[in-house]
Amino acid sequence: MATFISVPLKKSEEVDLVKPLSKFITSIYTVREEQTDHIRAVEELNKLRISALGRPLDKHERSLEILLRYYDQLCAVEPKFPFSDNQLCLTFTWNDAFDKGSLFSGPVKLALANLSYEKTCVLFNVGALASQIASEQNVDNDEGRKTAAKLYQLASGVFSHIKDTVLSAMSQEPTVDISPDTTSALSHVMLAQAQEVFFLKATADRMKNAIIAKLANQAADLYGEAYRQCQSKENLPKCFYFQEIPPVLAAKHCIMQAYAEYHQSTLAKQNKKFGEEIARLQYATTLMKTVTSRYNEYVNVKDLSDKITRALTAAKKDNDFIYHDRVPEPKDLDRIGKASLVKPTAIQMPMSQKFSDLFQKMVPMAVQQSLSMYNQRKAEIVNRLIGTMREASSLCSGVLSSLNLPAALEDLSGDSIPPSILEKSCTVIRHGGLQSIEKLIKDLPDMLQRNKEILDESLRMLGAEESSDSELRTKFGQHWNRNPSGELYKPLRTEGMNFRSLLDKALQSDSLVRERYAIHSPMVALLCKSAAELRAAIPCANPAKTLHGSEVVSSLRSLLAQLDKMKKQREQIESSIRSAQFDMTGTFLSTLAQGGAINEEALSARQLDSTYGGYSQEVQKSLKTQEELLTNVQTMHRKFSGMKQSSSESIEREEVMKKLASAYDSYIEISTNLREGMKFYGDFTVMLLKFQNNCSDIVFCAQYRAGRVTEADPADFCRPTPAPRTVFNKPIPPARPPPPSILQAANSAPPSSTAPAQTSSTPSVGTPGLISQAQGPPYPTYQGYPGFFPMPMGWSPFGYGQYSMPYVPFENLGQIGYPAGSQVQPQNQPNYP
Repeated sequence: MATFISVPLKKSEEVDLVKPLSKFITSIYTVREEQTDHIRAVEELNKLRISALGRPLDKHERSLEILLRYYDQLCAVEPKFPFSDNQLCLTFTWNDAFDKGSLFSGPVKLALANLSYEKTCVLFNVGALASQIASEQNVDNDEGRKTAAKLYQLASGVFSHIKDTVLSAMSQEPTVDISPDTTSALSHVMLAQAQEVFFLKATADRMKNAIIAKLANQAADLYGEAYRQCQSKENLPKCFYFQEIPPVLAAKHCIMQAYAEYHQSTLAKQNKKFGEEIARLQYATTLMKTVTSRYNEYVNVKDLSDKITRALTAAKKDNDFIYHDRVPEPKDLDRIGKASLVKPTAIQMPMSQKFSDLFQKMVPMAVQQSLSMYNQRKAEIVNRLIGTMREASSLCSGVLSSLNLPAALEDLSGDSIPPSILEKSCTVIRHGGLQSIEKLIKDLPDMLQRNKEILDESLRMLGAEESSDSELRTKFGQHWNRNPSGELYKPLRTEGMNFRSLLDKALQSDSLVRERYAIHSPMVALLCKSAAELRAAIPCANPAKTLHGSEVVSSLRSLLAQLDKMKKQREQIESSIRSAQFDMTGTFLSTLAQGGAINEEALSARQLDSTYGGYSQEVQKSLKTQEELLTNVQTMHRKFSGMKQSSSESIEREEVMKKLASAYDSYIEISTNLREGMKFYGDFTVMLLKFQNNCSDIVFCAQYRAGRVTEADPADFCRPTPAPRTVFNKPIPPARPPPPSILQAANSAPPSSTAPAQTSSTPSVGTPGLISQAQGPPYPTYQGYPGFFPMPMGWSPFGYGQYSMPYVPFENLGQIGYPAGSQVQPQNQPNYP
């Protein structure tokens, strides 16, 4: 019998998984503990790849277990990292398992930035190593046969799985060893060998001849199918391995058929069908002669041939002298049944019994994207609810300021400073007065300009690289086979345009803030003065003694108290809205596990309605309450104004206090907007610096990959192209909200005290407070990558390692960057004079 067929392993080149994966983790996860855990898992994954692919593997199940663990980990990690050409790029290079350098068998190696390619090649090695381990088993004992049958079926399932998935997993034609034709043939070979092992077990266990004959006949049928696969496929490797396989398969087909006929003849003898016995033995003898004449160099069938010959001689002797039964023709014999005990092992995850996910705490990318979308929807709802309440509060303050309330109720004497105005003055002074706002306004243009310079430099680098790529593509034509820069940089371009739009909106918001500040700065300056100066600046009026104890005054004060209470309730509602949290990770994970897809919009809408539906009702109720209260306040104020003694002094005094109240409201709002703007620019600078680093990385990689030489050999561009460096698509930051609307009560404030009305589509949300500006290089003088300066021949910056080279004194030949007369004297060089 011939030895069993095994498949050689594919070989892979070394790949550094730690650097790109760690860079992605640090860019996505901000919590230090999460970064540490995930980076440690990346290091373990890299060690696992080295163990599985970086060293020769023993033909033992322990080595197979390492391969299975690595394959399971690849399947587990694939949905958790954005492996693609324009995001996280890792180039995997694999050699053809069968190609030894022949010019007629396709590419010797293939390099692809595709994790599915890595998975396919690792799975091929699983099937190959399983076939090698199975071939080393001792099939003379039951344990060896059991292991061999299991591994051959595993190998058959692996190759069958590759046949069905390889074309969809790769973006270009695969190497011949993992092509559908090759893997299909290998799957049939492994399955036939597994069936043969079961035949050997049945023979060793002395099972009934009918069963053994059916097992052998099934094995013969499988070997025949495998032979036809190898013979009919033109795309199979033209190597020694596949030149030797078809003869072995043909020989085993004949041998298994001979075994089936032999055991069926024994069954015929038991049933006293002596003519059938002789016919089957004669057919088996013919099969043995075919094997001996054609495939003698591949198999040794002497024992089986002698066994069949002896049986045939005895059967003829008995039939000639005793039974005289008619011997039928082989074509008239009944077909032998088939008994299949094997099938390809289905690929189910995990394949390793000892597998544990290194990135178990890391959610898949689909969940990360769903969480990002959920957080955006949540932020929109929170901003809308809080913005609605703030706009309503601003409207309420504007109406009260236009009515000079509550200052008008406190100013019944006509010559003192109302307590509310005095309190507003103290608040403005405590917050720094005009100086604090002027400092913030002065700092805003610098931060805006710096962000614009970073963004302009980033987009300039992309534009320069695209222009260079277009020139080289025009020059080299079809030999320039790298991906066009315009397609490669499309995500970065889109991200840059989004950043540009945000800066334009921020610039508009800054302009509105300055306009409003210019309108109200005189009155804000008046609020910054001392109490005596403020009293002197406010005109005096005759006292309105008749209003003391009036029911109208009491009603107005009660309404104002209710409005103050409503504003405090809104502060509590805003705090509750901000603190409301719900972790959607578990919901998205369970949905992904059940259905394989996440309907993020429906799940997010359901949860957000459950979380913020009650708050939305409270906000609407508060708005309705304010509308009713303001209507009553305006009605009572008309009665109050009619009861007051009118004079030019009182009218002038009331107008001044209206302007002071409006200026105070504008001061608080402008301060909040400016601090939010400072925080926005600081955070935006950090994001732009990351964006610039991404642009710099991918441009540098493209330049390095292309060579960027003046005269290039077009043939150089035909080699496999390494993938670009890692580029991450950062989430688009929320737009900086413009300043809240400048609300003004109709027919109340004079034109000099009003500002242009602005409707804010995105309300301002944020916590006042100045943050430190993000640090980075001084981009106005940033030089980018240094240029290339040619070195003099024989020059090296390192003194050691040049003992065999004679020292040539440096001459000023006009090389770029070297001043005349500057010479580097050797130190501690034994070969120098």
